Amino acid sequence: MSAGNHLRPLCGYRVLDMTRVLAGPYATMLLGDMGADVIKVEKPGCGDDTRSWGPPFVKSESCYFMAVNRNKRSIAVDIKQPKGKDIIREIAKKSDVLIENFVPGGLDKLQLGYEDLRKIAPSLIYCSITGYGSDGPLAKRAGYDVVAAAMGGLLSITGHEDGEPVRVGVAMTDIATGLYAHGAIMAAILQRQKTGKGQKIDCNLLSTQVAVLSHIGSNYLIAGKEANKWGTGHESIVPYQAFKTLDDGYLVVGGGNDQQFSSVCKILGMTNLSKDGRYTSNKDRVKNRRSLVATITKRILEKTMSEWLEAFEGSGVPYGPVNSMQETFSNPQVIHNGMIQEVDHPVAGKIRIPGPAVKFSSHSSNECIAPPLLGQHTEQVLKEVIDYEDATIAQLQKEQIINK
Repeated sequence: MSAGNHLRPLCGYRVLDMTRVLAGPYATMLLGDMGADVIKVEKPGCGDDTRSWGPPFVKSESCYFMAVNRNKRSIAVDIKQPKGKDIIREIAKKSDVLIENFVPGGLDKLQLGYEDLRKIAPSLIYCSITGYGSDGPLAKRAGYDVVAAAMGGLLSITGHEDGEPVRVGVAMTDIATGLYAHGAIMAAILQRQKTGKGQKIDCNLLSTQVAVLSHIGSNYLIAGKEANKWGTGHESIVPYQAFKTLDDGYLVVGGGNDQQFSSVCKILGMTNLSKDGRYTSNKDRVKNRRSLVATITKRILEKTMSEWLEAFEGSGVPYGPVNSMQETFSNPQVIHNGMIQEVDHPVAGKIRIPGPAVKFSSHSSNECIAPPLLGQHTEQVLKEVIDYEDATIAQLQKEQIINK
């Protein structure tokens, strides 16, 4: 880890990462960003599924894998072999947290489940991430982001009003589950300081998706209101959506209250709209959404993106362009916020990856270690964490229990 790692909040904590793909690796990456020693367990020969997800690749390395695996050490261990299981048990004894996302019961069959490990590591915080829950009628189903998003209602509210369901461009259900897991683990660490005991945490994609339906879910549960798709618009606020500009860009403009709506009308040169009885209050504007949106759409089409950005600057109105990746990572505020990290990768060379969203006053978040090669740290971890000798490591490699 970097020289300033001792200042990070989780310095001195160890995380045994038995996850793959996105939700789990995202959670462990956040813990690694905060200074935890994250030991990523991978299958010899192939590793995390996302190592093969591409293109794009840089040399032999997947950009997808590198997106969510910074600040980790990789060990390649065959956990189906008795000696491989022993390695996991020994590291678990020296760890604060274990995170896994096997099918429910998968690690139980290998004698590496929570009930097995709590006997030898009673202070271990054991976090399981599944598709639908650790038990129940759907527990054994394979969990994937888009399926959980579909079953949890997100796809029914995403897309144009009369169009087909649309998948969100990033696997937000996976990522939100990783965030829930990360937060729950932090809370369990605090609780362990009081009790001295570990516990099991269950997170799943379906519950996450239902929880983050937020007001759309409560609209149904409280008021019995079924949800609709609104494109870039908002069910309860008008105007609050993207409008096409003269040069084919899209400008998002929001009028979250009457004062902001009045400012929007002034900038558009259409002050008469704010005095029109059909649009006086937000309730009126929602009721007369179609006519108002049509009028604003026609007006914004008359000028270019740069002209509108200049007009809205300093107005206090929420606004912004729909940016491409190139425009996003060229944005001065994104750069100022340190959202691009440069690291030296042993195979890919100098690479840039998205940085952490949260900053601490105690340390710099700009330093990190590169996403690891498969099994890059196997020998190092076995020696440092569980005191294996060279001869033992050599024998394990000969027996194909590990790769290093």
